[in-house]
Amino acid sequence: MRRAAVERKFEILGEALNRAEENAPELTERVPEIRRIIGMRNRIIHGYDAVDDEIVWDAVQCKIPSLLDQLSALLGEEGEHS
Repeated sequence: MRRAAVERKFEILGEALNRAEENAPELTERVPEIRRIIGMRNRIIHGYDAVDDEIVWDAVQCKIPSLLDQLSALLGEEGEHS
């Protein structure tokens, strides 16, 4: 159940970043890992048998914290321009 929940959150995150990048291509420069995150989302959705649990867990522990910092900074900048 936990695995499914984590994978679902990556699906949502990847889809949200994919849509955001379509609307603001400069995000590729601002969020360097964006293409990898979107790729991970695609792998989870379309390749269940090829999802490596260790890679997913590493992303949770090592990548998500810095991504949250990046996205928080971007959202803060957006709030300053509103």
